[in-house]
Amino acid sequence: MTATENKTLTVAIVGNPNAGKTTLFNALTGSRQKVGNYPGVTVEQVSGSLKLPSQPVHCIDIPGLYSLTAVSEDEKIAISAIKGQIAGHAKPDLLICVLDASNLERNLFLYSQIAELEIPMVVALTMVDRVQRKQLTLDTHRLSELLGADVVEVVGHKEKGIDALKKVVDQNLEVKRNPKIQLLETSPDLSKIDQLQERLARIGEDIHRADLLQMLQEPDSAVERYAQDFPEIADEFKEASAYVRSLDQQSRELTTQDRYAWSNMVATQAVTKSPHPPKRSLTDKIDALLINRFWGFLIFLGIMYLVFQSIYTFAGPVMDWIEGLFGSLGEWASPKLESNPTLQSLVVDGIIGGVGGMLVFLPQILILFFFIAVLEGTGYLARAAFMMDRLFGWCGLNGRAFIPLLSSFACAIPGVMAARVMPDPKARLATILVAPLMSCSARLPVYLLLIGVFVEPKFGPTWAGVALFAMHMVGLVISIPIVWVLNRKLLKSKRLPFLLELPPYQWPKWKDVGLAMFVRGRVFVKTAGTIIVAMSILIWAASYFPRSDEAANQTKFEQTWVADGNTAEGEEYEAAQEKYVAEQQLEGSYLGRLGKTIEPAFVPAGFDWRITTSILAAFPAREVVIPSMGIIFSLGGDVDEESSDLRSTMQNATWPDGRPLFTLWTAFGLMIFFALCCQCNATLAAIKRETNSWKWPVFVFVYMTTLAYIVAVIINQVGRLVSG
Repeated sequence: MTATENKTLTVAIVGNPNAGKTTLFNALTGSRQKVGNYPGVTVEQVSGSLKLPSQPVHCIDIPGLYSLTAVSEDEKIAISAIKGQIAGHAKPDLLICVLDASNLERNLFLYSQIAELEIPMVVALTMVDRVQRKQLTLDTHRLSELLGADVVEVVGHKEKGIDALKKVVDQNLEVKRNPKIQLLETSPDLSKIDQLQERLARIGEDIHRADLLQMLQEPDSAVERYAQDFPEIADEFKEASAYVRSLDQQSRELTTQDRYAWSNMVATQAVTKSPHPPKRSLTDKIDALLINRFWGFLIFLGIMYLVFQSIYTFAGPVMDWIEGLFGSLGEWASPKLESNPTLQSLVVDGIIGGVGGMLVFLPQILILFFFIAVLEGTGYLARAAFMMDRLFGWCGLNGRAFIPLLSSFACAIPGVMAARVMPDPKARLATILVAPLMSCSARLPVYLLLIGVFVEPKFGPTWAGVALFAMHMVGLVISIPIVWVLNRKLLKSKRLPFLLELPPYQWPKWKDVGLAMFVRGRVFVKTAGTIIVAMSILIWAASYFPRSDEAANQTKFEQTWVADGNTAEGEEYEAAQEKYVAEQQLEGSYLGRLGKTIEPAFVPAGFDWRITTSILAAFPAREVVIPSMGIIFSLGGDVDEESSDLRSTMQNATWPDGRPLFTLWTAFGLMIFFALCCQCNATLAAIKRETNSWKWPVFVFVYMTTLAYIVAVIINQVGRLVSG
């Protein structure tokens, strides 16, 4: 074909949400997918390579739409992508419109709008098996006649109909066929618009009828500018504009009524009902329980508990393996760089440690997205969002915020990115601003360490579990009033109606689940990973420089060691000396000096310079705090939250006046500080990318850090009063 010799053709998949669009896209492109943003905006673009019988083409998965009237940023971009109005992205050569056969009438409203764009289109008919279960008969041939386009039945997860669809797409790219539909004669006479459209086409202006109709309703200045550019049709343009504006509101709305009437007519003629009414569906029976105001919420909490418990249980062994792998890699590289201690520390502690510190959380990210994909595939995720709408409603958000906030429990970065699903910019921004409050997996080691030292020994494992659950819920509980304040006082946004399709329950498509994990894991490594590694290197430099006098520190330690009656030789002596030198180095580094400088500000919260230095070290990634504590408390950097030496040392640590450094209240204050403080530079960078401004990441850092500090101080001061 001549067309394909010059360029790669583009095929776009369009349709309503939950119509089977993503499953079809995965079946067509497989793993040949890539995820990025549309240029200049933060709406995700998923594309891939589609191999047709005659040629490969570029395939785009357009975000789901209910109509061509956009209410959110992703819908605006979706419409622009369909019309070819995005810089650097050509107009699709062909559209694959996905129609849910079990909800045909509703899906056809969007189809009627897209058909007016005069883009070649074929129809992929999904969910045909549900039609059969409802005891309905679908006439695909008649549907094709009414739609004016080729119709192919597909079952994406079973690869059924995929080859036939590829063949039809190939044929329609060879011989382009625009869909032809005839709406019912109830809409106002738009012949003047059709005549103007034809005149514009003759002078090289190809404007779709729907766009032209919208243009004619704009202010007079817009019409005048257009008339000046094309004086030969100025009179026709003004006449058509005056006619459109003369229509009353009721007449203009007839076009929407017309579409619904046409959709009903097509569905009635293409689908034949059985004389026997269908029984109550299994979905309806399950929903009677799962979206019940009382039982549904309890079941939701139970499912969320199982999800997070599974994340920690299943991810643990893999995380241990990754830590061991990078530990072995560091041990292998360290002797080879002994001749240059600075380079050795940079490679082992900065680069290898940074990469390992990033990848160690990949298992939790993958497991979380596994559960999200499974819950979405079964249809339950939509129900959860529906129930959360009741909880979020009073503070100004709707149920769509549930998905970004759920994602943030693994990592705030995908949660911030997932806020793109919010229906308006202000709601999206409010969701982004509270997503970091969710207790991400990086906070878990801190919780386990402090609960293991100060809660479990005194109160037992039951209360330790309650404390761990409370730490994960505190951010969610606090986020709701914060959103209320943001919406009422700062953003001044109004809550939009929550419209969401509740799909029938079904088994998840395991191929879709696997692809979702693969794609999301890759995005996490490319976005959060690069930032975490870079910041790890910066923190390494701050803790490594300036170099202290190692020989003087060794001599000082030897004198103390001998004065205590020990022998200055042997493995125990060498290990203790190495830990002491590392502690002195960290204390004298830029990071340690900063910790001592800000210590007076944190004393009301019960934190000394050692704790504040650990907090500072945690800003690139919170998992750094445990090794930092190990170094600060002269135990070395290879400790973890299960280290008995670290636990006993923290229990015995004191202030200079002999008071215990850690109390139960100090421990809770520190956990709350970590729960509420935004210490993740990668998250702040992600917020900057999503908002295209440094104002909002700075705002998040300031308000979360201030909130964490105030609450930590209150807990410590109240604890001191209570304990006397």
